[in-house]
Amino acid sequence: MAFSAIIKPSDYFDTKLYTGTDNSNAITGLNFQPDFTWIKMRSSTASHALQDAVRGNDKTFRTNNTGAQYTNSFFSSFNSDGFTVATSESDINANGSTYVAWNWKANGSGSSNTAGSINSTVSANTTSGFSIVSYTGNGTSGATVGHGLGVVPQVIIVKRLNATDQTIMYHHKLNATPQDYYIRISDTGVASDFAGMWNDTAPTSSLFSIGNSATTNASSEAMIAYCFAEKQGYSKFGSYTGNGNADAPFIYTGFKPAWIMIKKTSASGTNWFLFDSKRLGYNVANYYLSANTTLADRTSPFLDILSNGFKLRTTETDVNASGATYIFMAFAEAPFVANSGESIPTTAR
Repeated sequence: MAFSAIIKPSDYFDTKLYTGTDNSNAITGLNFQPDFTWIKMRSSTASHALQDAVRGNDKTFRTNNTGAQYTNSFFSSFNSDGFTVATSESDINANGSTYVAWNWKANGSGSSNTAGSINSTVSANTTSGFSIVSYTGNGTSGATVGHGLGVVPQVIIVKRLNATDQTIMYHHKLNATPQDYYIRISDTGVASDFAGMWNDTAPTSSLFSIGNSATTNASSEAMIAYCFAEKQGYSKFGSYTGNGNADAPFIYTGFKPAWIMIKKTSASGTNWFLFDSKRLGYNVANYYLSANTTLADRTSPFLDILSNGFKLRTTETDVNASGATYIFMAFAEAPFVANSGESIPTTAR
């Protein structure tokens, strides 16, 4: 039996709920200083806001549109147990509005990595399998970038920062040859075969490869990448096939999920669905948000969050069309089995 080395997942990932104030607003209560924070208003329509410690807390980009990152003073700082938002920026701190913030721990503002043909700045947490990678493109097919994880990443998310472009994902379950494919987080499209993204080259334990597409490798332009490697009992990045039945697939993760993202990859027209265990809700009516839209929180009978995975509970084609394929990312609230081999009592929602 494989055991989890991470007994307390909330030391590396956690969700915070808060209410906006229109004034300086310190969000506290995390067990760590976050290095990557993804915020979404819940109570109304608003853009997603993604910040990280490598770019600097004053730099934000959206997953719901293709706009370049922008510089602002609204996300004031990453703090020892949370972060501070300031003034009346409606996307992250409108008075009386409710928000969710998903937070990951990396390793501060980063350090130089010269493993690839393009030097990078990397903030890597090898325990939790997460790194933030900043690099400048060179427009050359076959360029490589060091990611600092020491193991092969299963997911890589890349955003071109200083120009209009998509936020795109490499996922090891997109296809039998996933290095040939990418999928856009900013829209409802399907997985696409294009060598310009990853140069049809699988990532290694030290590097990921990029082609000559401006989306991942625009010459002389700034790029940011978020790299994720699976860790037993803490994270799972997989796929499933829908059955179109109310008795839908059960997805074993080996932990009680704290956060789940799902996307259909075999047909266009479906959103990226974001679930977590902190927003009010209950099995089977869990709230969801969409990474590619500005929509507020919605409830749906899509899934149950269980002690060792999640169970689809719907015939909705967005998450369970018969024969359709889906990818997911999931992070743990609690592992099912600790590194001592002791079972950890966990409950479904």
